[in-house]
Amino acid sequence: MNSRIKTISAILIVAVLSIYAYYTSNADPRNGDPKYTYASTSPTKAVPQEEDTPPQRVHPVRITGKVTFAGETVPLNDADVRERFDRELMVNTFWHSNTMLNFKLANKYFEIIDAILLEEGVPLDFKYLAVAESGLRNVKSPAKASGIWQIMSATGKSYGLKINDEVDERYHLEKATRVACKYLNEAKAKFGTWALAAASYNMGMPGLQKRIDEQMVNNYYDLYLNSETARYMYRILAYKMVFENANKFGFYLEEDDLYEPIEYETMNIGGDISDLAAFAKTYKTTYKMLKVANPWLRGKKLTVKDGEFYEVKIPKNYLN
Repeated sequence: MNSRIKTISAILIVAVLSIYAYYTSNADPRNGDPKYTYASTSPTKAVPQEEDTPPQRVHPVRITGKVTFAGETVPLNDADVRERFDRELMVNTFWHSNTMLNFKLANKYFEIIDAILLEEGVPLDFKYLAVAESGLRNVKSPAKASGIWQIMSATGKSYGLKINDEVDERYHLEKATRVACKYLNEAKAKFGTWALAAASYNMGMPGLQKRIDEQMVNNYYDLYLNSETARYMYRILAYKMVFENANKFGFYLEEDDLYEPIEYETMNIGGDISDLAAFAKTYKTTYKMLKVANPWLRGKKLTVKDGEFYEVKIPKNYLN
């Protein structure tokens, strides 16, 4: 019995050793090598990892040199000012989709806005206020401010804009830009600096004056304001810096990437238009494109009072 057990044991030991020797001789020598990673548990699917491919690196934006707005120096030696500006610069640098859309739309609107700012004596830096307000989109805020310049109804009417069920000239780029300029010029005359004029555009002149009187300071960068207005100037500054240094902040756009202004002919309308869709068809365009070119047309018709005229843009690319 003992000899039989010894024989069986010997056979088992030989079998185990044979199996071990087989797998050892066929094992992948790359197993355990840190240069290789595996897509599965099979040792035959080794995938070499490129040693010279660096990991993704994301660098913070860096503020260098002198920063100005409308010719006024931003006090970056103030740690709080620098931190607030840095935050907005980071947000708008790395919010790629939104900032890219702003670049595209700027090509469509900045030339028109710049020309009016120059005529009205408002620094060109204020075009970035429009970017901060609406992203250059004809939107309506929860507070019911409307258009690219986000003008409230009462403010628009006080500056002569027509606002009713059929017409809302807050969506008329040229007229709304002139209203914004008139407001900003008045605010500059009242408060003394363009930075405070910009702040008042956000919170209103009475509200800003109240904060100035309470806190006994007359400098935007020294005022303690509500969170929205406290961020406001820094957002405008961030847009200015990114737009004027696009490549430095990682934005590379070619001419074909940009949105083009609509080409149009202008008609002076001195009488009612009972059906804007029929009117559009008469002039070889569409109701949609008529509305795109004239976003201030809010209804399906246009009522014109005696002695009044409206300039309506007819898109040229739809004309015969």
